[in-house]
Amino acid sequence: MEDLLGDIGLYEAAPEAAPGVTRETHTGKQRKLYIESYGCQMNFSDSEIVASILAKEGFDTTSDINKADVVFLNTCAIREKAEQTVRNRLDHIQGLKKKRPGMLVGVLGCMAERLKAQLLEEEQLVDLVAGPDSYRDLPRLIGEADEGGRAVNTFLSREETYADISPVRLNSNGVTAFISIMRGCDNMCTFCVVPFTRGRERSRDPESIVSEATKLFESGYREVTLLGQNVDSYKWSPEANAKSRIEKGNASEVVTFAHLLERVARIHPDLRVRFSTSHPKDITDDVLYTMARYENICKYIHLPVQSGSTRILEMMNRGYTREWYLEKIRRIREILGEDCGLSSDFIAGFCSETEEDHRDTLTLMDAVRFDFAYMFAYSERPGTPAAKRFADDVPAETKKQRLNEIIAKQSAHGLERNRADVGKTFTVLVEGPSKRSEEFLQGRNSANKVVVFPRKNFVKGEYVQVRVEHCTGATLIGNAV
Repeated sequence: MEDLLGDIGLYEAAPEAAPGVTRETHTGKQRKLYIESYGCQMNFSDSEIVASILAKEGFDTTSDINKADVVFLNTCAIREKAEQTVRNRLDHIQGLKKKRPGMLVGVLGCMAERLKAQLLEEEQLVDLVAGPDSYRDLPRLIGEADEGGRAVNTFLSREETYADISPVRLNSNGVTAFISIMRGCDNMCTFCVVPFTRGRERSRDPESIVSEATKLFESGYREVTLLGQNVDSYKWSPEANAKSRIEKGNASEVVTFAHLLERVARIHPDLRVRFSTSHPKDITDDVLYTMARYENICKYIHLPVQSGSTRILEMMNRGYTREWYLEKIRRIREILGEDCGLSSDFIAGFCSETEEDHRDTLTLMDAVRFDFAYMFAYSERPGTPAAKRFADDVPAETKKQRLNEIIAKQSAHGLERNRADVGKTFTVLVEGPSKRSEEFLQGRNSANKVVVFPRKNFVKGEYVQVRVEHCTGATLIGNAV
């Protein structure tokens, strides 16, 4: 048991996410597709859509890049480091391509949208570029690249949601799955490239979402995560699809996120439901009360704050103040209880940030005490409102120092919150073996905390009652009861 006290789950402070790599499919198709996914969960979900589209065009998937006929990197442009990681990977793949002259290399996703000219023409690192709304066009683009052309489609759509495509589960453990419920973002946060790389918000037909979740449950999955850049903005108009009206007597209303959450939760009590990401200014009491009504809706909310300073929040165009955010946290804990898991995002060293602004962030963290967080130094992204309007004037050393202080505080709070769970018993959905030992299993509780416990006769996909005996800052360790 003591050897497992360092068994860290997926929720370490400020992780640099490892790329997701394609799993193997062997159906006898002629060509092999290899995909690496970087960045947010939406990119991983998009890669599953890509695999589904190309499966119908004669492609199996492979986990060995050396066997691939087509290699795709599904990219993130949220930070400079993420882009540099992809560039380094493309340089490496060029060496592999020399050994396999027929191999096609393509860049998908947000980086493709932002850097198409440089990647295709100036640096000639790729044969193909496709933006997030162009994946249906991949068969044509691959055909064009096969004939020696450099193919590109980065058109941003106002309608595309890929609602009719059943994703190929590329990196699935067979227990948990992502379901994309909307695409794009209308929140023009000044530091963010997403509205420019993924376009405007549009919500997917709720019937298709419920159908996908139902099929996943019938296939043995026991948890779904509803994905969107801002899930609280989900709204399906009855004018767009008459079947999506919720009837109340003679009245009908738009399907909101609270409505959708309830419909997915009602599929089956054994299907856990999570969602990400919420915007503080948009999450409603209706959503919180819906979460409270259904035991299978996990009591966990990722609520990015970015800064504890009202002045900085206004410069970021976040749409709320420090006081408003703290009131929202109070409301969450009032409705869902103190054990509701809370996580956040923090940016250290945003334009003009002073020591007082930084202290406001630290004191907000003290007031909330998040379970975990994703924390980064500010990275100016070309083309964003912040890059156009504000000077990136906080020295790199100061950013690093402030980031370290935020990480240290969050580490202390995470450990404190986990210690408060020692002695409690939680329902844990088993997701697979522990990273440290095959003799132990790991899963998550409702609050999204990783729990490790002895394997015994339990199996993946089973719900187990686990009493917590020990903890680290990121993991709970216990025994089945």
